Amino acid sequence: MSRKAVVAAATAVATAVGGVVIGVAASQAGAAQDQAASTTRGAAALSPQARAAELDRASGEADSTARLLGLGAKEKLVAKDVVVDTDGTRHVRYDRTYDKLPVLGGDLVVHRAADGRVNTVDKASGETISVATTTPAIAATRAAAAAPALTAENKTGAAKPELIVYAAKGKPVLAYRTTVEGAGAEVVVTDAASGALLDRWEKRHEATGNGYHVGTVDITTSGSSGNYTLTDASRGNTRVLDGNGGSENSPSSRATAYTDADNVWGNGQLSNRQTIAVDAYYGLAKTWDFYKNTYGRNGIRNNGQGHTMYVHIGSGLLNAFYDDSCFCMVFGDGSSQNQNTPLTEIDVVGHEMTHGVTAATANLNYSGESGGLNESASDIFGTMVEFSANNPNDPGDYYIGEKLRMPTGYFRRMDNPAADGSSLGCWRSTAGQVDVHYSSGIGNRWFYLASEGTGSKTIGGLSHTGGTCNSTTFAGIGKDKAAAIFYRALSTYMTSTTNYAGARTATLQAAADLYGTNSQERYLTSVAWAAVSVGTALPNPGTTTPPTSTTSPTGPTTTTTGPTTPPTGNAITNGGFESGQTGWSEQAVVTNSTQQTARTGSYYAWLLGNGSTANEAISQQVTVPSSGTPTLRYWLKVTTQETGTTAYDTLKVQVNGTTKVTYSNANASSGYVERTLDMSAYKGQTVTLRFAGVEDAYLATNFLLDDVSLG
Repeated sequence: MSRKAVVAAATAVATAVGGVVIGVAASQAGAAQDQAASTTRGAAALSPQARAAELDRASGEADSTARLLGLGAKEKLVAKDVVVDTDGTRHVRYDRTYDKLPVLGGDLVVHRAADGRVNTVDKASGETISVATTTPAIAATRAAAAAPALTAENKTGAAKPELIVYAAKGKPVLAYRTTVEGAGAEVVVTDAASGALLDRWEKRHEATGNGYHVGTVDITTSGSSGNYTLTDASRGNTRVLDGNGGSENSPSSRATAYTDADNVWGNGQLSNRQTIAVDAYYGLAKTWDFYKNTYGRNGIRNNGQGHTMYVHIGSGLLNAFYDDSCFCMVFGDGSSQNQNTPLTEIDVVGHEMTHGVTAATANLNYSGESGGLNESASDIFGTMVEFSANNPNDPGDYYIGEKLRMPTGYFRRMDNPAADGSSLGCWRSTAGQVDVHYSSGIGNRWFYLASEGTGSKTIGGLSHTGGTCNSTTFAGIGKDKAAAIFYRALSTYMTSTTNYAGARTATLQAAADLYGTNSQERYLTSVAWAAVSVGTALPNPGTTTPPTSTTSPTGPTTTTTGPTTPPTGNAITNGGFESGQTGWSEQAVVTNSTQQTARTGSYYAWLLGNGSTANEAISQQVTVPSSGTPTLRYWLKVTTQETGTTAYDTLKVQVNGTTKVTYSNANASSGYVERTLDMSAYKGQTVTLRFAGVEDAYLATNFLLDDVSLG
């Protein structure tokens, strides 16, 4: 890893509204080249982790960018969004504050070349942001009292005033932005000195839905007052249509669009045709968001394109399905067999949308063992969507369709598939001859055991059993890790003909990719497959000898697994970095370079120190001990060319994306300093631990990390 120190030189800049070139004269030719190349430039796909890293990078550049743009001492930039092009060009969107107050109309977009050079800036307002005072002449209560009077239809809504700087139209002024909730919700801006009306607009982007399965929820609709539709522009223009009893073979034949005047949908009762549409629409959004937020997948086909859902199809139709040929999903209203309960439960919606994801990835044949895997994939991610939605009316569990009043109380049980009398819970040679909805039980049980391990549990208010086919007992790795392993296997390694043996191979490779060849995650993935009679368990890397088995003269073999954390008591894998990048993901910042020194051994993690705009991070998923006072310990050395106490370059310690502590150039030290972080709030949880560094355009700061432990 090469590092170089750069001394900042003063530069004269010019900015203007509308994208005027900004930079030193020597950069003009480069800027012109960038403009010429822009016609072939497109946005790159960013995973949630990569987008978070880019936002961290933009936040780290905020102060230097503000200085570059000549903003006043009271003005601060707050990173809001980043678009990165395939050629490395970045478009960073900032909101602005003035003396800690939001500036309405203060937003701007900074366009940076791949080398960090600022080419152009687009501003919402060309005015200089400044007000004589930030002390209002009228009280917030006066603004709150005035706002509802502007909305005749809203006499009971709650008004929430907020002091801001209003710069959207003309010279900036101190103002109140009052958000009026309730019917006729809107936003009203009034002058904080005179109370005069400055601006107002309808607030409703989010609508209210009253579903049968999900209760009262927020949904995102399209249209305007008097003519709203169940079309979600923020999710690829996905939409829900009323099938009006049309044939499941031709769901569009009678379909009509849902429209609504007040943007309040359904009433929670089946007599209202919108009610079930709300369930489907909500489940659609939650599934889209799960895939995007968890795996960076932008819609079913990962192209941002939305699909169509048809509800109220057929008469007495106890079925729901996905059809790739029409890029649509179909939902019946149930039959007498399930008390005419519509099939729009959250996990069923997630199940059907996942069939589309499978079609766009492995495209598993819908027959034989491949067909069982196809169904299992939909059950796995339908279940994950249900957990992710965290809807109090439908809490997460490992039952499929538990709210649909089936005679058994569910469609399928992942923890105990055979409980329905038809599904397979253990692999057998004739599994490929079984209906795919029943052979899916093998994959479902693997996922449950990999997630939760063995033993009885109550999850989502329902009883779950953790039995196995080989009478083994073991701990799970958590549903998030198990799902991540299966998703990578599905999207990267499985093919149309993959069977259960092939799924074992694919998931073991995926576990190695995500967590390491010698990880507990990979080992327990194999243990869970062995527990459903697919293959045998790998040797436990957490022990010095292979796990032992005790054979009962009256029963099957019992395998006792090793500990789920390394035997040293440190839950961190390779905390001293002596095995290089093993156990750590993201940018390869682990080195034994003699330009810097390790605290112990030869290797350490070296973040930043470039002297130019940079973003580097290193992370690891780890299970926090469930007893005592778990504490993260690490040794950090900070050296810098910066001066003063202003934080220009930063290193953030994050847990599950939340920053717990921030170090900067102001924390420079002559040697390594031990730092600690109390992890008691995460006892027993599997979390992502991340050290994320951001360096601005001038002067170098080195963050050296070594001897990381959690125990």
